[in-house]
Amino acid sequence: MCIRKIASAVCEGNDDDIVALCSAALKSGMTPSYVIKEGLTAGMMEAGQLFDEGEYFLPEMLISSMTLQKGLDYLVDNMEKESPFWKGCVVIGTVAGDTHDIGKNLVGAMLQAAGFRVIDLGIDVPAERFMEAIETYKPDIIAMSALLSTTMMTMETVIRQITDSGLRDDVKIMIGGAVVNQRFADMIGADGYSANASRAVALAEQLVS
Repeated sequence: MCIRKIASAVCEGNDDDIVALCSAALKSGMTPSYVIKEGLTAGMMEAGQLFDEGEYFLPEMLISSMTLQKGLDYLVDNMEKESPFWKGCVVIGTVAGDTHDIGKNLVGAMLQAAGFRVIDLGIDVPAERFMEAIETYKPDIIAMSALLSTTMMTMETVIRQITDSGLRDDVKIMIGGAVVNQRFADMIGADGYSANASRAVALAEQLVS
């Protein structure tokens, strides 16, 4: 079955065939959102499960993520034709002073695969850029990542600026990264914390529900 082959291609990191498989799915009458949910997302969730069980490691997850992104890039033009499609808008970025992006990229790819519009601000993102993104994109969620203990307090700075600007009630805030946890999220006033990409998707869906 075509949709099962798509899921397997993502899980196994078979990026050579993913575009052809997605194209065949669309030609058969499947909608882009169905292909993303039942094919791409399902495959990435399988990879995430293998990661949690210790059978996959970071290299395998990255290959699966790149395959997922390749499929998404092919489908994204068609997604806009479905109305409504997006579950919500997420602005994501690694905070100022931190240049790590592997975890952020995985979260962004899985959020997009799950049906969220994702605006990726990249790495080393200052509070001002998050503020500008809120004004420009009117996101439902701000997602911040930090891997260095020296940068984690920047998350609090961003939340404080959002609060001081009067926009806190308009946006949910979720955080992630190796140096943060739920206790830290509660301390700085974030709406949630996720330890990995698959849980980030569940959290985002909870925040917009």
